Amino acid sequence: MPEKEEEKTQPFDLGRYLDIVRRRHVHFLVPLFLGWLLVWGSSWVLPARYKSGTLILVEQPTMPKEYVAPNVNDDLQARLQSITQQILSRTRLLLIIDKLHLYNDRHKVRTPDEKVELMRKDIDIELVHDAQSGALNAFRISYSARDPHIAQQVTSELTGLFIDENSRVREQESEETTEFIKNQLATARSTLADQEAKVRAFQSAHEGELPTQQAANLQILSGLQAQLQSEQDALNAAKQHRVYSESLITQYRAAPGTTRTASGAPTGLAAIDQQLDALRSKLANLSARYTDQYPEVREAKEEIAKTEKTRERLIANLKSAADSKEHKAEADARETIDPVQNAPLLQLQNQLQADQTEIANRERAIGGLQSRINEYQGRLSAEPAVEQQLADLTRGYEQSQVNYNELLKKENDSQMATSMEQIQAGERFTMLDPPSLPQKPDFPNRLKMCAAGLGVGVALGLLVVVVFEFPDDRLHSEMQIQELLPVAIISEVPEIVTPLDLRRAKMKMALGWAAAAFVISVIMAGSAVSYLHD
Repeated sequence: MPEKEEEKTQPFDLGRYLDIVRRRHVHFLVPLFLGWLLVWGSSWVLPARYKSGTLILVEQPTMPKEYVAPNVNDDLQARLQSITQQILSRTRLLLIIDKLHLYNDRHKVRTPDEKVELMRKDIDIELVHDAQSGALNAFRISYSARDPHIAQQVTSELTGLFIDENSRVREQESEETTEFIKNQLATARSTLADQEAKVRAFQSAHEGELPTQQAANLQILSGLQAQLQSEQDALNAAKQHRVYSESLITQYRAAPGTTRTASGAPTGLAAIDQQLDALRSKLANLSARYTDQYPEVREAKEEIAKTEKTRERLIANLKSAADSKEHKAEADARETIDPVQNAPLLQLQNQLQADQTEIANRERAIGGLQSRINEYQGRLSAEPAVEQQLADLTRGYEQSQVNYNELLKKENDSQMATSMEQIQAGERFTMLDPPSLPQKPDFPNRLKMCAAGLGVGVALGLLVVVVFEFPDDRLHSEMQIQELLPVAIISEVPEIVTPLDLRRAKMKMALGWAAAAFVISVIMAGSAVSYLHD
């Protein structure tokens, strides 16, 4: 471990490396020169290739997106990749190859697939992104060929294909989008019509039971009930009048001689009725001014009650007497009563017949009203279930209508976007400058190859020095001797140098410097020639 630590901490021996340079400079210079000469010389032998290129700008739509929104894919990079694949397809490239007679080598016959592969290698497409936003705003197209005019023509063809293909693709995508929305709109229109027909059929089938008709049904029902109550009141009044008429007829028939006073005023039941009418009028007047607890009001009510009981007893007696003497009274009346005295009886009989007719009419009207009331009550009872079913149908209809309206708006927007694409007002490719005619070859770059040859020569020279130096086990310095001996050196035997050895050493050094100067001069001259030529 101590020995290893001492080896690691040994200082850099500059003298040793200088000695290696002195002894191995020829081994370094020769490979250096040969490597550089090989690479640099190949730049003058390889066939020159000329590269023509152009920059295509991606222009945004002239119409603001707030007014007309595009209906095509906004991913420019994906669309550009798709267009590139289409243009670099075998069919498209073969058309250009046949048109410009590319890759027709007299020494070698190539198949169409080989020509296509060679052309794909010669085409270069470079995307240009915005430095701030990173968005794709342009791209470069370049093509390399041995003839600069051919390179320019092919680049022009490719540029035209990209511009035309982009317009065609955008227009096609826009038309396909519009057609798709039209189909969806037709389907939505059919669905909406079906939903509307279902709602209309349901409303027709449940006419009168719809939620919107609830208020009208309630109003009609209320009117019918009020009309029914009025008819019932009229029926009761008609029945009472019939009973009254029957009692008068019975009274006239039972006691014709006592039905009138000397002055012609009616007596008996008629007098009681007149008394009841008077008492009721009196009660109505008192009730309008006083409460039910007022003494006069209470007395009037008691008198009316007593009079009604008396009237009921009189009517009962008259009916029982009339049953046994009806036929006899009629005969006697016909015999004993003259036409003048029989006129009131005939009038009462006509009135009784009219009362019976009115009662029958009222009863029929009440039956009809009751039937209609039951009908409207049934409608109101069925209204919650009808409302739920109609809500389900309406919900589907409203959803279909919303979908239809959205698709209709999208169709209008898509048609506008398609029109914009057809007039080339959308996003488009614009060639900033026509493809250039290259004046100098793009390959080989002799200056770069000169630098690359220098690097290759240095690497090759170092490799040769390492190959010759490491197998050499001779000792060339005092330090190497000290590393081998376990004891310190006491004295040294000086090297005996003859004049001949000195001359050889000087000649060897001069040759080394001359070789170095020659190599450096040749490399500098080659670099200058490459720079001036390029």
